[in-house]
Amino acid sequence: MTKLEIIIASTRPNRVGLPVGRWVREQALAHGGFDEVELVDLAEVNLPFMNEPHHPRLRKYVHQHTKDWSAKISEADAFVFVMPEYNAGFNAELKNAIDYLNAEWHYKAVGLVSYGGVSAGTRAAQMIKQVVTTLKMTPLIEAVSIPFVQQFLDGDQKIVPNETMLAAGKTMFDEMVRLTDSLRPLREETRAALAPANG
Repeated sequence: MTKLEIIIASTRPNRVGLPVGRWVREQALAHGGFDEVELVDLAEVNLPFMNEPHHPRLRKYVHQHTKDWSAKISEADAFVFVMPEYNAGFNAELKNAIDYLNAEWHYKAVGLVSYGGVSAGTRAAQMIKQVVTTLKMTPLIEAVSIPFVQQFLDGDQKIVPNETMLAAGKTMFDEMVRLTDSLRPLREETRAALAPANG
């Protein structure tokens, strides 16, 4: 069984991230390479800014919200981050969610779907690679970058993609399936070590 979690990074009112995330989920389901696809909305997860007293690598979690977040991330085999670009970087809520944990992220592929204006969120996507590789994640070269994202929203606040977006999504998911399968032995080893903490 392979589970993909699509994490919506933006938490602000009237965000574009929610319709983009829903569209990404539709594309992942249509692709068919994953046994389960789940949308994880950081606005609903509602993590406070990091308030754990111990380093995440120790997995000595004090708060229930951290234990729940650990369990959610542990069960995933791969991720897509649906991310905006704020001031040429990625947003604080996503960094905070990443920083709560450590080993739970290990040996998992991450696809980046970024959006924004003329840069299509690509500066944010480039910056976050330094963070995720430090956590032994593997960011895909293949990505979906959406410029002037508002032009792809219809009257019902749904994404109406163009052919470039559809092709980029398929290519990203094709590579993600291959990479997720390749990393499986390392993930299983990590999950065995995490089992007591999440038990």
